[in-house]
Amino acid sequence: MPATSTCSERRLDARLRRCRHALSALGLALVTALAMAPSHAADMPEAMRAHQVSLSAEASTEVLQDTLGVVLRAQREGTDAGQVQVQLKQVLDSALATARRERSDTLEVSTGAFNLSPRYGREGRINGWIGVAELQLKGRDTARIAALTGRLDGMTVQSVQHSLSPSARDQQESALTAQAIKQFRQRAGEIAEQFGYRGYTLVDAQVTRVENEEGGRPPVMFMKAAAAPMADAAPLPVEGGKSRLGVTVQGTIRMTP
Repeated sequence: MPATSTCSERRLDARLRRCRHALSALGLALVTALAMAPSHAADMPEAMRAHQVSLSAEASTEVLQDTLGVVLRAQREGTDAGQVQVQLKQVLDSALATARRERSDTLEVSTGAFNLSPRYGREGRINGWIGVAELQLKGRDTARIAALTGRLDGMTVQSVQHSLSPSARDQQESALTAQAIKQFRQRAGEIAEQFGYRGYTLVDAQVTRVENEEGGRPPVMFMKAAAAPMADAAPLPVEGGKSRLGVTVQGTIRMTP
């Protein structure tokens, strides 16, 4: 029995030593892998950025502003707030009746501000009321709007603004976007070829649209002469400016062999 027990203990000790060696080797391999992993991960972004080039292309054009907006204003003063409001309502109703007859798909009519505010004297006390009412005309039929403005008695032109209609803007921007993308692709191919590559793949791209107004008539004020009815019917002198539309494509490509 003692001899048999001794042999068994020796075999058990040998197995334990082999297990310890195996665990030590495995631990060393794990430590080595963990030590190398950060270095490899840090190299990945640099490797991904290799053979990449950033570039941009732009397309732009000038477009005539096809929309006219006019704000007309009536102002009345008096010591009685109710009477001032009645006077304003009469002027606005008359102007609306005239404008509605001209309303169409190319001429929009809408009311704006309508308010009363106190008028103060030298002593800081209220000595009357000031009332203001607004009528807004907007559309692509600039000639009709200009003519209608001259026929709205009792109202003065508060402001005139020229702009580009949404339909014209969308149409131009669609064409400019296609043109800018085409130029971007052409330039990307030329750059890749000049660097000795056969082609490229797109990494990322951004499309930016810009509109800058040029020209146009600044806001103006007109006071119609009550003693000159013929002048009242004269069309409002207007002249639209231009809008510069632009589309820029910016992106990054990876050149491929």
